[in-house]
Amino acid sequence: MKKNFNYISVLFFTILITSFHSNAQKKLTEGTVLYDITINTGTDKPQNAEFFDGATNAVYIKGSKTRTEMVNSLGTQSTIINQATGKKEITILKEYGEQKFMITLTPADWMEVNKKYENVNFTYDAAATKTIQGYAAKKAVGSLPDGTTFTVWYTPDITIDNKDFQYINRNLPGLALEYETAFSNLKVTYTASKISFAPVPAVKFELPKSGFRVVSYQESKGGKVSGGK
Repeated sequence: MKKNFNYISVLFFTILITSFHSNAQKKLTEGTVLYDITINTGTDKPQNAEFFDGATNAVYIKGSKTRTEMVNSLGTQSTIINQATGKKEITILKEYGEQKFMITLTPADWMEVNKKYENVNFTYDAAATKTIQGYAAKKAVGSLPDGTTFTVWYTPDITIDNKDFQYINRNLPGLALEYETAFSNLKVTYTASKISFAPVPAVKFELPKSGFRVVSYQESKGGKVSGGK
């Protein structure tokens, strides 16, 4: 009887530990992360930042497909990355008033767009922690080859396999919940305001069949696309 009790106790604690680890870390294979955007210009009267007022950046994930959608007062810019076919297909949709552009990029084009963030080196501050959207976030400081540094708070409790949608943070061991980027002379901070593991409709990753002027990345670099960045 005592032997059976010990066996049951060991089995119980094994299940408990396994359950703890499965609950402690989640893999985000499908879901949505919504970021609020705030601006810091270092002055009491921000300039050229009005269009960021109330701006949001939504990330939709569905397996090997992602869509990043930034909405501000000027319009909407979406980046759709599809790797379902085994090769990376990148499309940027710009919607600013009546101007609508669909920009197609090759994997090489995408690397060129993000070349500034290609060799980010992270250092980690094990003592610094804070809670964001119910998740324990750890602090890291990223250093770019040009000497620029930025702070990011990430949680190792959520992992993602497909990280190209957030190139600057793709080498982090978890999901970035708050991070900084620079836009001209502005410091832009993205802070997670919602994290959902609910299914994302497949239509979210479909490309529009009409209403957009289709241009290549090289054409867009030549100034044929205007209205936003």
